[in-house]
Amino acid sequence: MGSDVVDMKLSEMNKETLEQFLADCKAQYLDFQAENLKLDMSRGKPSPKQLDLSLDMIDCLKRDDYKAANGLDCRNYGVLDGLPEAKEFFSNMLGVDPSNVMVFGNSSLNIMYWAMSVAMTNGVLGGEPWSKLPKVKFLCPVPGYDRHFAVSEYFGMEMVNIPMNEDGPDMDMIEKLVAEDDSIKGVWCVPMYSNPGGVVYSDEVIKRFAALKPKAKDFRIFWDNAYCVHHLVDNPPVQANLMEEAKKVGNEDICYMFASTSKITFPGNGIAVMAASDKNLACLKKSLGFATIGYDKINQLRHLRFFDDNFENLIKHMKKHKDLIAPKFAIVENTLESELKELGIANWSNPQGGYFISFNQAGCAKRIVSLCKEAGVVLTGAGASFPYGKDPLDENIRLSPTFPTEEELQKAMNVFVCSAKIAAAEKLMG
Repeated sequence: MGSDVVDMKLSEMNKETLEQFLADCKAQYLDFQAENLKLDMSRGKPSPKQLDLSLDMIDCLKRDDYKAANGLDCRNYGVLDGLPEAKEFFSNMLGVDPSNVMVFGNSSLNIMYWAMSVAMTNGVLGGEPWSKLPKVKFLCPVPGYDRHFAVSEYFGMEMVNIPMNEDGPDMDMIEKLVAEDDSIKGVWCVPMYSNPGGVVYSDEVIKRFAALKPKAKDFRIFWDNAYCVHHLVDNPPVQANLMEEAKKVGNEDICYMFASTSKITFPGNGIAVMAASDKNLACLKKSLGFATIGYDKINQLRHLRFFDDNFENLIKHMKKHKDLIAPKFAIVENTLESELKELGIANWSNPQGGYFISFNQAGCAKRIVSLCKEAGVVLTGAGASFPYGKDPLDENIRLSPTFPTEEELQKAMNVFVCSAKIAAAEKLMG
């Protein structure tokens, strides 16, 4: 797959060698275009084989199996915040007491949007509605999850970039900002295998989040633990629990925690859960009671029966997912390593879990994405991992390995590394 040019750093090549390198890469690129590829790596979706792992859930309920453990008829109205046994089951996912859990529909993003909407219209724990304030700011660790940022943008918030370190967001910066500015109302976090960088927040970072002393009393940490069971390694990292740490310092009201089964069972028919303090939940339930009489309790039963009411069975199920997607992550990482490392033009993450690999090549992201598209490979848009879609260094690209087949993925990565080489050579040549 490599150029005919001997492996060396691109920046060390003389003009003649660089021109030959670019010519070789463009010749390869024309070959890729001739294949008329149609490959999509734009979103982190489970593959059909992953969805097949949960097929038994479709008919795991018998005709007469529609009652909860307390005798409730799940076919009917009622139970605003989830079946007691569903709360018990999913409390294990977030590491909290079942009494602090609410069970919703299939989308955790929908819960986050709703919680922020309630803050905008009705305030937080009796505070002033955010929509009535002259300015609302939200902290955004970058690179981060584009849909998080889209929610804040939709509500007209000013988003503030927070650099992401190897152990989590820059806490010195966060602590300083929230202590000084009461217009800062929250922060987005994906603490385990962050989207897209795969960063695992350290215990120290989590404890500093738990102990934050924001000037705004209605400041909330939106703790999206989307990938807390999505491991790619046999001995995954163990992480401190934000809610526990916050309780230790009398700060339990500071966070909302979220998770879902969207990439565990069926994304379109999963279950999303939220955990928060007693005060936060009581306040939020008042609003929820005007919006719904209850979520899909039959689907809650379906999930409980599929996993036999045993959270350990969910963990075993996730190992089946790992067996399917770990080889795909290896394809991406091995291709990047073999084709780009010696050239010294880029860096990338090697995550222990989650759904993404974060790729960085300064000043080249838009060009790479464009080249890939013209060769039939669709990627997430350059800049998507930053608020307003604006990557200040035009360097970050989120790679999503899970959906294509292994053969398709290898083809897509061949196009990607070729595009990365062309973009780097063009930039060097001015």
